[in-house]
Amino acid sequence: MATLDTLLREACVPSAGGTPPLTRLDAELLLCHVLSRPRSFLHARPELTPDAAAVERFRALLQRRRAGEPLAYITGEREFWSVALKLNRDTLIPRPETETLVEQALIAIPVEANWTVADLGTGSGAIGLAIASERPRCRVIATDVSPAALDVARANASALGLRNVEFRHGSWVAPLGDLTCELIVSNPPYIAEQDAHLAAPELSYEPHRALVAGPSGLEALAAIAAAAPARLVAGGSLMLEHGYDQREPLASLLADAGYENIRCYRDLSGNDRVTAARRPEREGYRDG
Repeated sequence: MATLDTLLREACVPSAGGTPPLTRLDAELLLCHVLSRPRSFLHARPELTPDAAAVERFRALLQRRRAGEPLAYITGEREFWSVALKLNRDTLIPRPETETLVEQALIAIPVEANWTVADLGTGSGAIGLAIASERPRCRVIATDVSPAALDVARANASALGLRNVEFRHGSWVAPLGDLTCELIVSNPPYIAEQDAHLAAPELSYEPHRALVAGPSGLEALAAIAAAAPARLVAGGSLMLEHGYDQREPLASLLADAGYENIRCYRDLSGNDRVTAARRPEREGYRDG
């Protein structure tokens, strides 16, 4: 029978068919998932021999990962901003670069604020739940056009014990009704239909609607920029995640829509990733 160490070493060897080997980290995370144990257990007891059923399940999961299925969908979970999230293929997998949006939102929201914050296109709830957990006095409204995604987000909020979040079904700001917010955040789809990045095998597993915006990639960003002023208080802010090459066209869209104080923030890789803008406070400003 194979030991834990043997199973991990075998997982990291290229297959005879030329399938790339897994990284040691992926193999460890899959084995931890099968055994319901932390990674420290694998390091402390490498000589242990799991039962045959566990070995069979581990090897089946390895095949799925080698075929390109994202690790987060195989395990059904992902950590984001130190928040544990359950996921499935109805939701986009939260990326590390999206933490830039959360970071800037938290900088903008005073610690004791009683703001209303909207998270548009919430998916698994990653952004909205991270903000709600860090700013418990705020009311967070999370919207999504997908009922299945909202089910995932609701389950995550319940598991985290967050009571300051509510979920509304619909497209972008429409579910907000006549509600106004101090802050609106969103990580909408921003990939163009013909973008070469869509050929990446892992992206084929994620919901297309959450990735692709349209021919230019700016369609969802433009729709939100146009509609958000009506749902922002005077002086309220909009923060949008976007592609690394979309800073300038998005800034132009926001300027044309009447926003002020337009600024862009980079992610940890140094790419332009989040643009923030403010609805003016001056008298005479008109929505739209």
